[in-house]
Formats: sequence, C-alpha cells, structure tokens
Amino acid sequence: MIIEKLYNRVEEKGCVCVGLDTAIDYIPDQIKNKYQDIDEVVFQFNKRIIDATYDIVSTYKLQIAYYEALGIKGLIAYSKTLKYLKANDLISIGDIKRGDIATTAIMYKRAHFEGDFEADFITLNPYMGFDSIMPYLDNIANGDKGVFVLLRTSNPGAKDIEYLKCEDGKEIYYHVGDKLYELSNQYLSSCGYSPIGAVVGGTHIDEAIEIRNRYENMFFLIPGYGAQGAKGNDVNLYLKNGNGGIVNSSRGIITAHKGKEDEYENFNQHIRKAVFDMREDIGFERR
Repeated sequence: MIIEKLYNRVEEKGCVCVGLDTAIDYIPDQIKNKYQDIDEVVFQFNKRIIDATYDIVSTYKLQIAYYEALGIKGLIAYSKTLKYLKANDLISIGDIKRGDIATTAIMYKRAHFEGDFEADFITLNPYMGFDSIMPYLDNIANGDKGVFVLLRTSNPGAKDIEYLKCEDGKEIYYHVGDKLYELSNQYLSSCGYSPIGAVVGGTHIDEAIEIRNRYENMFFLIPGYGAQGAKGNDVNLYLKNGNGGIVNSSRGIITAHKGKEDEYENFNQHIRKAVFDMREDIGFERR
C-alpha cells in the first residue's frame, strides 16, 4: 500500500517533505538562460532540487497553483515533474485541494490519480461535505493512492471557520476530524496508518497533543514549518516517534541557494544543507 511505502520512507529518510512551489524568481539565471521554454526551465530547476535531495527526504509536494499561474507551459512542467518522481520511485503529493461532488469529483480523480497529472497522494477539501471524498475511495481501497484531507490548516484565517463551535461545544475541525478518522480506520494498513490522512497545520500548537492522541492512527501532512513560523519542537508534537506525519517546507529549501555568491555552482550543497538543518531541528539526526 502507498501508505506503507510512505511510512517506510519516513523511517528511512526522515519526515521532511520538499514543497516544489516553484516561482520563476527562485530559479538561477543560468538555468533560465539555458532553456528557451518555460516548462523546461521550471522542470530543470525542480529536477535539480530532486536530484539534490532524494536520498534525505521522504516526499515531494507540488502546489499546483504555481504551475497553473504559468498557463499551459506551467502544467507541462507540473506533469514532467510528477513523471520524473514516478520514474525514480519517489513519492509525490499533488496539492490540489479539490472539494466537489459526484461526477465532478470523479473527473478530478481521473485527472490526478491517472494520466498526465498522476500523483501518489492528493489533497482534498471536505468542507462541501463528505460526499466530496467518497469518489476517491475505490483507489484508496486498492491501496495504490492516498489523500490528505484538510482538517485544521496553518493560516491565521483558520479561526474564521474551522474553530467555530457547534451546538455541542466542539469545534468544526473536530467534527471533520472525527468523521474522517472513522472513515480512515476502515482502511488501516499493516503499519498502523490509513491512506486517508489529514492536513494539520504546525503553527497552532496549543491543540497539538490532543489532535495527535485523538487521531492516533491518522497520518498527517504538516504545513507551516519555516516561513510560516512553526519550529521543530512544534511540529514534533504531531509526530509519533518521528513518524506518523510528514513536515512540508517549500521556500526554506528551494530558495536556500538565493543570495549566495556561488548559488549556481554549489546549488546542491545549499539545498542539501537546508534539508539537513531541518532534519536536525526536527530531531531526525539525533535518532
């Protein structure tokens, strides 16, 4: 199952997930000047990030908005990157945050679980209702795909809706989490986790221990590290013995070369150092 593969990768390589949220101004001029087409420029940059880190990270997450913003060429770069990850047996997450129902959800599933945009995991938004998740369950049951469903996000605006209390006094995100946990437990694997996971922002640490204990067998995708303010000790609260979740960092890793005099010549070293620093901060190097 894909969740077992992810669990084993975290055991082996740590919980760092590299966010390939690639903006053009992140890319060294030497790459931009070498390739004519924007899709190849973006892909070659992503490839360098991947080649520099594949042995020390567990996963790669592509936020599709960065590619959509570049039009057709951007989506070609998105596809090329996903195919490169697949060809090298690396785990990919398509951060698409879809949240629709019925045949529309089926079309999203076809778009992102097969074909040009195929990823191992995708992110989903459940706030239209749990019938927005049901069309993906056949792939989940087969064990070859997984989803991370928005539970409690890392942005300050999470408090606008996710923290509202219902009549029973329980926050909306706990209602979502409880229903999601009940569903996810129907698909537990031998590693103790389900391919139905949750997105849990690492910036709100007050509830971290309760969330981890409440959803013991749920694998977390944890955004918010680095640029959004979460530290190693914060995100560690959402892990179980260093596993049970992956911690995403985008700018903190993929812009680590920026501003260095040797940013192109020693690109790999700058990127790898950023990953090693993050692993050290989270505690993987001390295991």
